Amino acid sequence: MTISAPEKEKASSNATASVLVVTVNYRSSRLAVDSLRSLETEVQAMPNLRAAIVDNNSGDDSVEVLSQAIANNNWQDWATLMPSSHNGGYAYGNNYAIRPALATENPPDYFLLLNPDTRIYPGAVQTLVDFMEAHPQAGICGSSLEEADGSPFGIAFRFPSILSELDGGLRLGFVSKLLAQWKIPQPMGDDLKEVDWLSGASLLIRREVFETIGLMDDEYFLYYEETDFCLQAKRAGWSCWYVPTSRVMHIAGQSTGVTVRTDKPKRMPDYWFESRRRYFIKNHGWLYTALTDWIWIHSFALWRMRRLIQRKPDPDPPNFLWDFIRNSVLVGRSMPPNRK
Repeated sequence: MTISAPEKEKASSNATASVLVVTVNYRSSRLAVDSLRSLETEVQAMPNLRAAIVDNNSGDDSVEVLSQAIANNNWQDWATLMPSSHNGGYAYGNNYAIRPALATENPPDYFLLLNPDTRIYPGAVQTLVDFMEAHPQAGICGSSLEEADGSPFGIAFRFPSILSELDGGLRLGFVSKLLAQWKIPQPMGDDLKEVDWLSGASLLIRREVFETIGLMDDEYFLYYEETDFCLQAKRAGWSCWYVPTSRVMHIAGQSTGVTVRTDKPKRMPDYWFESRRRYFIKNHGWLYTALTDWIWIHSFALWRMRRLIQRKPDPDPPNFLWDFIRNSVLVGRSMPPNRK
């Protein structure tokens, strides 16, 4: 996105916009410290930027490490540690900082959800704010993410649907081409683009979005919460945008180990299936969810048979089919249990 001269003048005034960066830590304190350090240049350029680090009851030395880092680096003026006595998951941790901030006399204009395993490149936050200030109907926008070695993995997403689940299970070339417009991951280039939803690794949210639809649904423990939040925002009339000129380095999966890209797939935890189930039932109803589950199970079983016959490598998590079946609404499960 090229900024014209008048837009550049406006962008400089956007430094007065207030931003609360919210980072939820779970046993990733040393990565979180590095992420905070990368924010220092943003703080110098944006005097109204603050950071809240929520420790989601890590049970290790995270609180001590984060407290010492804030004190030793003189970050007290802009960084606050908020230890939680309960690990309620990702949405719960973000809400733990967002809720009291919204209740203040002068709440922040924007909230930046930032993973602890990220590094902000200079100007990344300001770029997101500039975009939002220039596009008042945009409620959410997110950064372009990069690997630790600098290689891009710019990805945005479409909302999950019955057709995306068919494609994800079957994995058959000509079917995938027919269903390309429903495929969930969207490889992104260098162009600004409206999308359905983005990763919560670096996600800027306008305060008015929370005032319109409420906080994130903390009945999700982990996964699908940002998908659901972006869907609720879209239904309320807010758009979501991919802003590639905001660059953030992201080391995926450091807290859970589930999405680490350099290792073999790990068995998917039950909370992933619980979150998926909650998303479909909440947004599409039980019958749609049951049909979606049935289609995925049968299409995935066909893929597994074809993989064996063709002797293809196995890219899937261990026990994926069985774990999916036992967590499906087809075996009697409805909404996932309340974890509070």
